[in-house]
Parts: sequence; structure tokens; C-alpha cells
Amino acid sequence: MSNFFFYLAAFALVLGVLIVVHEYGHYLVARLCGVKVLRFSVGFGRAIWQRQCGPDKTEWAIGLFPLGGYVKMLDEREAPVDAAEQHRAFNRQSVGRRMAIVAAGPFANFLLAIVIYWGVFWHGTEELRPILGAPPAATAAAAAGFEYGEKVLKVAETPVQTWEDVRWLLLQRAVDEESVVLEVINARHEIAVRRLQLGAIRESGWEGDAFNRLGLTFYRPKLPAVIGRVVPSGVAAKAGLLAEDRIVAINGQAIDNWSDVVKIIRESSGKLLHVSVVREGAKQALEMRPESHEENGKVYGRIGVAVKESTNAREDMMIRVSYGPVESFGKAIRETWDKSIFSLVMLGRMLTGEVSWRNLSGPVTIADYAGQSAKLGLEYYLKFMALVSISLGVLNLLPIPILDGGHLMYYLVEIIKRGPVSERTMEIGQQIGLALLLMLMAFAFYNDINRLFSG
Repeated sequence: MSNFFFYLAAFALVLGVLIVVHEYGHYLVARLCGVKVLRFSVGFGRAIWQRQCGPDKTEWAIGLFPLGGYVKMLDEREAPVDAAEQHRAFNRQSVGRRMAIVAAGPFANFLLAIVIYWGVFWHGTEELRPILGAPPAATAAAAAGFEYGEKVLKVAETPVQTWEDVRWLLLQRAVDEESVVLEVINARHEIAVRRLQLGAIRESGWEGDAFNRLGLTFYRPKLPAVIGRVVPSGVAAKAGLLAEDRIVAINGQAIDNWSDVVKIIRESSGKLLHVSVVREGAKQALEMRPESHEENGKVYGRIGVAVKESTNAREDMMIRVSYGPVESFGKAIRETWDKSIFSLVMLGRMLTGEVSWRNLSGPVTIADYAGQSAKLGLEYYLKFMALVSISLGVLNLLPIPILDGGHLMYYLVEIIKRGPVSERTMEIGQQIGLALLLMLMAFAFYNDINRLFSG
């Protein structure tokens, strides 16, 4: 239950910040353009909190339904306006000012992403080094000749420092390219070039983990099978396993490293295991039956132990990456731009059927990711917030009536035809836009529910 509330709080904070930033963009530019703002609301429906303040007595409110928000401005199309204030009505502004006010919301989300990325890049993050594990047989990575322990130096001539760099560059390349060249170096300091086929990413409409389909696995050092921690009252503790015990055999099979232990235990749910350990130089024989544990719809075994960590192994796997203030700012702008364009491309591919609609995520999935990123640490949580902020900005700029992009489309038509779009046309557009938005929401909720039950 505590886990549920943690995830809910992480989601609420992300959603609240992004809505406030988006609507404040509209509010701030409206004020700069001289437009009177009547109401600033986070959420829809009946207000559960409200207060008036400022020279215009703007009403600040929190609505009952928090999935969104709005800024209500003085507008003659909605209610009569006193002659003394007509110059402050939204509908009386030039088309350029109206476009600036409407576009300010999405661009505030892009600006927030830039600020977050700037701070994270400047502060620095601890990331996984781009070192590869052994590729599974019959995968694109195996066919390319990748070997255990190889470190990726470049992806298509672009130098990389982290595992995330490799992932992002491969995803970008997979949109239009059939293959990509990666430069790697092995433990013997031999440099090699591998050509990786990217078609597996596009199979099944980009669903699932693209790296798993390619066969690119992350490097895990071969740690000795020494117990670091035993969970009290767990299977291992009841069987008599202690910290510092070294597992040398399971069911007569010799154990070389910790990966062997994990593999056997995960595949042995409910089965009796005969475990040989070395404790203070003497051999001990233990018996245990791994308990069942469900993970992503599959059942695995576990006994409640953790490996004894190695400081050197962690240093081999991790790298701290940081940049100067100027370089961080430039990198933040590029990151926001690249992810915005990638989001647009993916949305376009959904319309053409090249990308599955099952990739569309709703609030349940976003809440899950919010909680997971928050558990990983502040840097990961902030980067997740930046990514969602970009997605919100892109979504709102789509030329769908009812969204900001739909209003911008009307204003472009107004510029071209030298006159406003008729009220009837806007009314029909609003109905179409609402129908499209409800359809998108229905798809997203369906995908959320499907992921909950299918894993």
C-alpha cells in the first residue's frame, strides 16, 4: 500500500508541475499582451480550493479533476464586456498576439525541459558505461559479432560515453535506417567495427524492449558467488545460509560465478535444491526450495539473498558524466529538440500504421514510470519529468481543434484569408477535436489496462 501511495505522489507531483508550467505560460504572455485573466485553474470541475488576488482579482483555483488545467481570459465571445475593458479582451487582440498567447503554453513545457536537462547535465549524473554482455544466439547482435565485455566507442561516428547514449542513438537511427555501424573496443584494447541490423526494432510496430529484440544486453561482471546479505526469514535464512558463504555447487553442478547462481535459482521455483557452500574453509551441504515470485506475468524462483558487492566491479560499470554550464545548456537544447522531433515522427508513424498504437501510454503507465524513476533517484526523476514535459508540449501543438495547435491552425487560416474563421466552423472543429481527443484517451486507457493484466 505504501508503494502505491509513493507512486501516486510521484505522479501527482509530475502532473502538477507540468500543468502549472503550461498554464502559467499562457497566463504570463496574456498579461504581457495586456489581456485580462479572469481565472487560472489547475484541474477541471468544481473548485476544491480558490482564491482571488492581484490588481485584476484573478481567481486562482484547483479543480476536482486534476488531469489538465486552463486559463480563462476576458473574451466578448463568452460574455458581455464593459466598454472600458474591451481593449483587454482576448478576441480584440491582433492575430499575432493571440498566437503568442496560445503557443506560450507548449513552449513553457519545452523551456521547462531545457532548464531541467541543463541542471542535470551541469550537476552531472552517474550512468552505466556502454559495455556489452554476451548476445543471445540468433539475434542481430550475435550476427554482428558482438562479444562479452566489448565497450561501445561510437555509434555511426558519434562518440558515446553511456549506455543511454547508445540506446538513444540506435532508436533515432532505427526510424529510417536498416543498419548502423558501431565501433567497439574489447578488454585486450583491440578496436573493431560491427554492423548492426536494426530491422528487429521495427518488428511488431516498435512494441516491447527494442534492445532485447536486437540482442544487445548489458554487461554484468562475473562476480564470485559469495553471499553478501541474507533476507531474515527468507528461504535461504531458514536453510542456514549465511553472509560470506561461497556457493560452489547446486545439485552437483559446479558454480563459477554469481550469474550461475541467479540463473539456476530463477529456473527452480518450487524445486528442491542441494546447495554446497564453503564456510570458513569447510564445506557445508544445505537444502532449500526457492519460493515462487511473479515478474511481468512469469513465475521465477528466489531464496532471499544478495551478492557481496565489489567496489571495483561498480567502478567498472559506472561513470559520472557532467558538463560545463555553457556546454550543458547547448546539450539541453539539443536533447529537447531531438526528443520533440522523435515524438512527432513516432506519432506520424502511428497514423501510417508503422508504429503500433499499443505504444500509446495513459496515466497509469506514466504513474508507474514516475514511481520507478523516483525510486532510482532525483536525477532520474527530473529527466523523466523533462521527457513528459516534452511530450505534453508536442501533443498540445498538434493541429487538433480543442488543443493549442488547433487554435494556432485557426489563426493561420485567419492570416491567409484575412478574416477570422466562422463561429460555426470553430464549433464543428471543437466537436471533431473532442472526439479525437477522447479516442486517444480511450486507446491510452485500454493500453494501460492491458499492460496491468498482461505484464
